[in-house]
Amino acid sequence: MICCFPKQQSTLNTAMGILQPVKHNILGIENRLTLDAICAKEKGIILSVHAPYYINLASDEKEKIVASKQRILDSCERANAFGARSVVFHAGFYQKKTAEQTYSLIKKAILEVLKKISKNKWKVQLSPEVTGKPSQFGSVEELLKLMKETGCGICVDFAHLYARYQGDIDYVKILKKLPKTFHAHFSGIEYGPKGERKHLKTTKKFFEPLAEALLKTRHDITLICESPQPYKDAAMMKRVVTALNAVKKKTPS
Repeated sequence: MICCFPKQQSTLNTAMGILQPVKHNILGIENRLTLDAICAKEKGIILSVHAPYYINLASDEKEKIVASKQRILDSCERANAFGARSVVFHAGFYQKKTAEQTYSLIKKAILEVLKKISKNKWKVQLSPEVTGKPSQFGSVEELLKLMKETGCGICVDFAHLYARYQGDIDYVKILKKLPKTFHAHFSGIEYGPKGERKHLKTTKKFFEPLAEALLKTRHDITLICESPQPYKDAAMMKRVVTALNAVKKKTPS
């Protein structure tokens, strides 16, 4: 199953999925989040949280690593409050460190965060995101290794992958490396020699190759649309998946 949802920022600056802004002057945050969780469950909406972007678990400065872990934990607490499962974040940067040194620092930090999640009994899954620039930690291979060695999840941003690979991408080949169930993002993308520049509106032509690959490999994913016009594009993506799936069912195997 492929579930397509638009990205929507709440006033908490961490919510993704369809979530109404928190009305601080009417209800307390906890009460409002409880209502959002109930509404989402009734409507069959899958919620997720994107942690703040200013996170670097491989920083040269220890205080920045501490602050980064706290931002992730704050996001996990909020996610747990309104029933979101995946907590997405960009893990860090190489800077002057080797890929191995960076991986080691990020792995250590994630294990520490996971320990606190377990202690607090929060029902969330850390999902470090595939990043759009080679200068950033977050290749598919690095994140799959993190999954294996820490037990965290993964968020595959296919637009970021498109930028990383400079448009030369084989979705089926990539999907065969991934678990059958995972959290994902998609949108149009502008990129250059150094990778991602910015997210763009999503077109049917740009999305169809990914949709076809997902249906072919039978992955079960939640796909968040990060386009500048998320609602319109998420609806288009859902129509594309529905149409392709109908054709697939009619075609003799």
